[in-house]
Amino acid sequence: MTPPARCTSLARMINGPRRLKSRFHLIALAWLLGAAAIPVLGAAEPVLLSVDARDAPRHILHARLKIPARPGPLTLVYPKWMPGEHGPTGPVVDLVGLRFTAEGKTLPWRRDATDMHLFHLEVPRGASAVEAEIDFATPTSTEGFTSGGSATANLLVLSWHQVLLYPAGPKADDVQVQADLRLPLGWKHGTSLETDASGPSDTDPGGAQVPGTAAIRFKPVDLTTLVDSPVLAGAYLRTVPLSPPGDPRPAFLHMAADAEAALQPKPEVIEYYRRLVAEAAALFGARHYDRYHFLLTLSDHVAHFGLEHHQSSDNRIRERGLTDDDRRVMHAGLLPHEVVHSWNGKYRRPSGLITSDYRQPVDSSMLWVYEGLTNYLGDILTARSGLRTEEQFRDDLAWAAATLDHRPGRDWRPLVDTATAAQVLYDASDAWASQRRGVDFYDEGTLIWLEADTIIRKQTAGKRTLDDFCRLFHGGADSKPEVRPYTAEDVYAALGQVAPYDWKGFFDERVQKVRPRAPLGGIEGGGWRLAYVADKTPLLRSREEVDDITDARFSLGLLINKDASLVDVLGASPAASAGLAPGMKIIAVNGRRFSRRVLEDAVRLGKGGRSPIEVLAENGGFFRTYSVEYQDGPRYPTLVRDPARPDLLGDIIKPRVPAAPAR
Repeated sequence: MTPPARCTSLARMINGPRRLKSRFHLIALAWLLGAAAIPVLGAAEPVLLSVDARDAPRHILHARLKIPARPGPLTLVYPKWMPGEHGPTGPVVDLVGLRFTAEGKTLPWRRDATDMHLFHLEVPRGASAVEAEIDFATPTSTEGFTSGGSATANLLVLSWHQVLLYPAGPKADDVQVQADLRLPLGWKHGTSLETDASGPSDTDPGGAQVPGTAAIRFKPVDLTTLVDSPVLAGAYLRTVPLSPPGDPRPAFLHMAADAEAALQPKPEVIEYYRRLVAEAAALFGARHYDRYHFLLTLSDHVAHFGLEHHQSSDNRIRERGLTDDDRRVMHAGLLPHEVVHSWNGKYRRPSGLITSDYRQPVDSSMLWVYEGLTNYLGDILTARSGLRTEEQFRDDLAWAAATLDHRPGRDWRPLVDTATAAQVLYDASDAWASQRRGVDFYDEGTLIWLEADTIIRKQTAGKRTLDDFCRLFHGGADSKPEVRPYTAEDVYAALGQVAPYDWKGFFDERVQKVRPRAPLGGIEGGGWRLAYVADKTPLLRSREEVDDITDARFSLGLLINKDASLVDVLGASPAASAGLAPGMKIIAVNGRRFSRRVLEDAVRLGKGGRSPIEVLAENGGFFRTYSVEYQDGPRYPTLVRDPARPDLLGDIIKPRVPAAPAR
């Protein structure tokens, strides 16, 4: 379609002086006839995308695209603002080869001077398409989202936007793409994309490729769907059905690992994931996917995170994340969180997070609903499904509440700003995190929505819960993937239908305003209270072992990394008062070489005494002993039952679906 500015200019020419009118009329007629012969992108011919991943073990992908185009200037876009990542994270920096041709001739190109994700070129006369060749180097870092590591010697997570260009102008929904993928010999794959029946490969019911050398051809989809449908592939891949036979909207768990042993969790773990699928369906009352695919990567050599999609989720944890009990418990909330996003984040989405393509910045100020509510629902589904015990659920809640309640940054930064600034906070340093605040809308969202749940229960004398809100707001009838936008006012109105209350005032107080203390009303209204004890909870022990840290924030005010460096020092804590700061490295405690146990012994034995704890620390090559005045002994967060109130917390995490018979 011709841009409006071109039409205005043409009209002025045609309606100009009489001596020019005839000439320009002929020019315009010729131009229009030529334009009519040009294929319209997305109307008939799709973009052809062929990805060769046989070099994935060498951390490089090769792609070829054939993009319908017409003669003249052409701007191609490399995706920039990635859904779910809430920032301009498209890894354009990792392009290591880019070539364009048309009609067999190489085309020169230039990058836009102000937007690094745009590429300009000129399509020669007579050409109807541009071919692009892309080489993409998959990063080896274990940090970041899809811009981090995604390939090892034995597996690959393909995010299509890594090897994708599309024409500027059309909406992503209006651009059709025909994609195919070639994998290393013998590798299998899992994805929510359907294979084309005319393609050269077969798949099992879960979407895993039968070993072979042929490319996998997928059915044509719009650009939005393609970007929303990553592929997990590997030499060791196992697919497990999670739905009962005959379910019209089945779910699958695809697991790929660097070694086959990692794909053999205890049978009860698989049952927990089956219960997760059933509990999620019961929570929302409807499903907005045709089939759902959990893509679970088990590797120590990829970036570790979870990323939501309409009909799948990209979940990445350590290699022994399912077979080591400590790691499994620590990662237990990941898949529940991501599957909730199929309803909250993908089907229902804040209007500020909806754009027509991947060029426009987003307004992430409502992540306290998008991520905060998802975090809460994911936590309760983790407990309802059995992935964590009731005690582990409470211990995790206590740790999150205590961490948020010891944030000096609360004195200056409201929660809403952590959402608005998410695009910069995700990559912020861990140093001074308590003073800065990070993406607190996750865990603080859990506390706020827990409180909303307890209020609904009290306002309705137990007749209604937040589950009713979920069914009203996110449920309805089963459907295919679609997006229904919402605003804060829509959220307040739906909550009001469930239980009359000043919901706008409730959230304004907790989200929009500066609050020096964490919102603990849900814990207290749920029949529990936050307390501190001398013994670590089992979950905190697991957290320290898995993350290889020493967490003394609630006593000395120190969070210490595995290399003895100070990750954070809480403001106004004994350690901060002594002069310790992030970036320093602890050498010794009370004259003995530092270790977690040495520090814990010093804190325990110093209780009730009068002597400070002497910490020898290095600061940029200089050494100094810091005297930390602290004699109150170990302090670790836990939840203590309040017998004066009903145990609403226990009711909230009770399963909603009867346990299925053992298989």
